[in-house]
Amino acid sequence: MKDRVCNQIEFLNSEHKATMYNLLAYIKHLDGENEAALECLGQAEDLLKPNQDDQAEMRCLVTWGNYAWVYYHMGRLSEAQAYVDKVKHVCKKFANPYSMECPELECEEGWTRLKCGKNERAKMCFEKALEEKPSDPECSSGLAIAMYHLEENPEKQFSVDALKQAMELNSKNQYVEALLALKLQRMGEEAEGEQLIEDALRKVPNQTDVLQKAVQFFKKKGNLDRAIELLVTALRSTKHNSPLYCSVMDHYKMKLKQLQNRGDAETSESKKIAEELRTLMMEYMRQALQRRRSPLNSYSDLIDFPEVEQYYQLVFKKESPRAEEEQLYQRYCDLQEDHRKSSDLAALKDFLQSQRNEKSIEREELKEQAEAADENLQEQNALDLGLSRE
Repeated sequence: MKDRVCNQIEFLNSEHKATMYNLLAYIKHLDGENEAALECLGQAEDLLKPNQDDQAEMRCLVTWGNYAWVYYHMGRLSEAQAYVDKVKHVCKKFANPYSMECPELECEEGWTRLKCGKNERAKMCFEKALEEKPSDPECSSGLAIAMYHLEENPEKQFSVDALKQAMELNSKNQYVEALLALKLQRMGEEAEGEQLIEDALRKVPNQTDVLQKAVQFFKKKGNLDRAIELLVTALRSTKHNSPLYCSVMDHYKMKLKQLQNRGDAETSESKKIAEELRTLMMEYMRQALQRRRSPLNSYSDLIDFPEVEQYYQLVFKKESPRAEEEQLYQRYCDLQEDHRKSSDLAALKDFLQSQRNEKSIEREELKEQAEAADENLQEQNALDLGLSRE
């Protein structure tokens, strides 16, 4: 999430960049980097200063509230109180000293919830903001994005008009343009969608969220080479994004599968291409493993077994939580069985069984503790009832 937020701050030319700095400040605070969090809040405040009007003052409420929060947790209570007073002053000016409702705050909350995956709540925030500001481009874009994500389950058609309206109000939001392109592709209007995707890529060639949506578009179209090209471009700005490396590997795996399904898969030229694809897959798997602790989601099922086993052994040397370790050993056992390798398989299975036995013992102990606590509670309730009757 930190990488995604930083990428938007770097490449996204939008009105809600201050929102991203506020969110980044919160992430920094959770990591214990309070000084860095204060720097992020200062950058958010600087973005809002040029607009010295009532709206800017309201938008600053979030940043000032965050200042108070961070200073409080740093033990710098006088600075925390100063920002509490600033918030109180603005609330008193427009509503009451303790709280207020305004479309600016609803919009700010909507973007934050949207970034955290709370799409339904984000939609409600944007709708509430648009009741007072029906032509606001920022709120309109937020609503369209929230509706797009919500319609994925179940599939609906209501986001098309919202996306088109958002584009009319804010033609500079290329992420919305990419979402509209994907929506049109689903509706069978792929040619129009491709025009929008290419237009968005021309305007923001390095914006990671737009690039990832373009990857989805070209993958569905069947153009894997274009999808891989865009993924590699995205990796230049988010070099620590392990899922992106896995995604590149997955696309190479799809290309390999296509090659294997062709009639000329056994020709010398096809074998050479297949070997190149395997090499690329292993390289991106290695890059992914360097950025995460286990290969549980690294799509290892179709990769040559000896190389995958080597990477599993490397990961075993690292410390990992017990639950993740059990999953890792289980997958390794499955891999061994798939390739009919029996060495060390019995030991691995014994390990898994011991893990399950330990958990069973823990569950029994917890059950006994719960039953004992329940008996004590019943005895206490009986005693309390007897005392109340007396």
